[in-house]
Amino acid sequence: MSKVSDPAGRRQRPSATRPDRRPRRQPAARPAVPRLIALNKPFDVLTQFTDDQGRATLRDFVDIPGIYAAGRLDRDSEGLLLLTNDGRLQARITDPRHKLAKTYWVQVEGEPTAEQLAQLRAGPLLNDGPTRPAEVEQMAEPALWPRHPPVRFRKSIPTSWLAITIREGRNRQVRRMTAAVGLPTLRLVRVRIGDWELGDLQPGEWRELPC
Repeated sequence: MSKVSDPAGRRQRPSATRPDRRPRRQPAARPAVPRLIALNKPFDVLTQFTDDQGRATLRDFVDIPGIYAAGRLDRDSEGLLLLTNDGRLQARITDPRHKLAKTYWVQVEGEPTAEQLAQLRAGPLLNDGPTRPAEVEQMAEPALWPRHPPVRFRKSIPTSWLAITIREGRNRQVRRMTAAVGLPTLRLVRVRIGDWELGDLQPGEWRELPC
């Protein structure tokens, strides 16, 4: 075995190759009975099962051991939240590489102009960079459950509803997008994730989905 020299001419012993002793990550095993739950998360509910401040959590509505949320939905947002006990399915739903489309019904303050809608579709610039192009359509007011507490309106300013579909999941992204074009969000309801829809679920109700 040949020896090597450093730039100063000193002889060095060849370094021994050490085996990699780090444990290799194994693919997560699927549970014996994979479950996928669609929940209509009510307003003012945290997307977690515990809270040390006494706030409402998912445990107040879903009492199934071993499941957890596949993604998040802000406390002040409502609508479709998926929960599962299957780590692989959770990763497929939340991994941004899969770019699952998420559709929201969004009540905004003001009447959107053609320019504002075009800006939303193109992807407005946020403080963490431009967003991807989105699908945005103005819509009639949907038949939704009353929100508690009710949305606070300004009587002198009209409101409008938009259907917004995005394929990324930045923090509070839809609210930030509408604010960036001058249309503050008043109410936000998620109605679709990929092929899964909210349907006729009422706040706090859930149903089992095939997975």
